[in-house]
Amino acid sequence: MKQTPLYNYHIEKGGKMVPFAGWSMPVYYANQGVLSEHIHTREYASLFDVSHMLQFKILGKDRIRFLESLVVADIEEMPFGSSVLSVFTNENGGIIDDTVICKHADHLYVVSNAACADKDLAHVRTKMGEFQNKGGWVDLKVIDDRALLALQGPLAAEILRKLCDKDLSDFMFMTARFLHVKTIESHVSRSGYTGEDGFEVTKLILGYPSVHFAGLGARDSLRLEAGLCLYGHDLDDSITPVEAGLSWTIGKRRRVEGGFLGANRILSQLKGGVARRRVGLMIEGAPARENAEIYNSDDELIGKVTSGGPSPTLNKNIAMGYVKSGYHKSGTLLKVKVRNKLQDAKIVKMPFVPSKYHK
Repeated sequence: MKQTPLYNYHIEKGGKMVPFAGWSMPVYYANQGVLSEHIHTREYASLFDVSHMLQFKILGKDRIRFLESLVVADIEEMPFGSSVLSVFTNENGGIIDDTVICKHADHLYVVSNAACADKDLAHVRTKMGEFQNKGGWVDLKVIDDRALLALQGPLAAEILRKLCDKDLSDFMFMTARFLHVKTIESHVSRSGYTGEDGFEVTKLILGYPSVHFAGLGARDSLRLEAGLCLYGHDLDDSITPVEAGLSWTIGKRRRVEGGFLGANRILSQLKGGVARRRVGLMIEGAPARENAEIYNSDDELIGKVTSGGPSPTLNKNIAMGYVKSGYHKSGTLLKVKVRNKLQDAKIVKMPFVPSKYHK
């Protein structure tokens, strides 16, 4: 198992380490537990070690044109210092991975999922070689010497303000800047955080009593409440952005010009619709887990659950899944099979818990 720079610190803090995407990662901490970490994040702030995720830079004068051939975002129109959630697509319009792209004056900073790291890098490097052979000026640099941390919760901004000794009231959601956390030069985005010295930054942040470490367990239940997809479960290379409810990630110019892999299929779906859609479900009875079957009122199989579990914030069972178009509207009553028993379910809008992004 690979280890993040904070591995020994996790052990010291009682982290329950488990294998995840080839890494040894904390799923929770012994003195807390998943439920406690989830609630603490909602009420105060938690620090997540996400250094296992793939980080890389795209360089060169043709970097925007190159990356726009692989993702659906309109990077050209992004201001410097802004970030965007996007997806890598394949020739059939399926999602290879979801990613966050940050645009700076001299490079593009890209973060994608640890479980897809090898696949993503192979794909980008193959396409980059083809691009370079046609005269394109572009290069790639993997960032493997920086920790990646996520400070989340209602107190996160105030804690960071104290550490940076700067007014961050104009630091909006999905923007990024370079800051000094005390004396440590860091790249900070409103969707996440990276520090050159992850161990020292971690100690500084955890110096505040209102901040606790949190592991993969709470990270998963929090993202489910937020209606966010987990690749390999809610997204895969057979699902298009339109089917996944991610049409909003496709830039306006890209909808006209295309130019990304799978554009023909994706753009036709924008106009003509899709056969299945990702939905949110409120479940009565026991929690519905991945692969639980979804039925309509006539007991016809119309879809399946892709993520599900209890919501600590709502004290209800929630799930995401895909259903046939026509059954995706909010308020639609359905059934979900759990332990061979059909339970009542209702389509609800996502996020399940309202977001509090600073916009």
